[in-house]
Amino acid sequence: MLKIGDFSKLSRISIRMLRHYDEIGVLVPKSIDSYNSYRYYSEDQLQMASRIIALKEMGFSLSTISKILKEYEDKNALAEFLSIKKAEIEAQAEETKHRLRLLETTISRLRKDDAVMSYNVVLKTLPERYVASVRKVIPAYDQEGILWNMMMRETEGMNLQPAEQCYSLAIFHDEGYKESDVDVEIQIALKDKHPNTENVEFKTVPAIEIASAVYKGSYDQITEVNQVVANWVNDNKYEFNGAMFCIYHIGPAQTLDSDEWVTEVCYPVKKA
Repeated sequence: MLKIGDFSKLSRISIRMLRHYDEIGVLVPKSIDSYNSYRYYSEDQLQMASRIIALKEMGFSLSTISKILKEYEDKNALAEFLSIKKAEIEAQAEETKHRLRLLETTISRLRKDDAVMSYNVVLKTLPERYVASVRKVIPAYDQEGILWNMMMRETEGMNLQPAEQCYSLAIFHDEGYKESDVDVEIQIALKDKHPNTENVEFKTVPAIEIASAVYKGSYDQITEVNQVVANWVNDNKYEFNGAMFCIYHIGPAQTLDSDEWVTEVCYPVKKA
């Protein structure tokens, strides 16, 4: 039997933590002296201590570790615990990568000329257009590709001819920002008329007055651009008059390099 101090040295777990593990039932001493309350551990409990350390390093909470230890000899149950944790950490890693990218792009823009951080807003009229359109509720904004793939599949072989001003855009029809189940419509301007398919509607859309700002780079900048456009609309005594949309002058369809993307953020407006 090992005194708590000796067990602490051999297991590389502090005495304080061993006492805590005892209190919550994760690693209970083999025996406790009824006279002086000294804790004693057996040598074979070192293996259990090693498992606890390994599971903690994987990111498991003590409450989950307690459950895992009860089923540790069941390889299928253990594999299920590990698979769930792996998926959780992968999701956290993706979120961390996204945050790092935001930091990197912001730092990069700050190091450049101040003009890079400003966006010019223009008032213009988008002319009447004949378009192919797909409108659906999709899981999230970053899954817009679902609509473009649907359009490509259903128009394959129709020999669509883009208009001279080939506007490819996405309209966001929800009244406000949504975390999921978003109402999005994509459009591409065409020369010739075609019959509707199951999900693609061919139609003429009217001219519309918009306040817009063009920016180059990843979509991470869109909140900044929105603020600039909103300030312009307020300062120039206009008001919003319809669903916001983005024109993709250069996007993922042309290049995977997000630094080369060119997007125009557009808000329909009218004089207040």
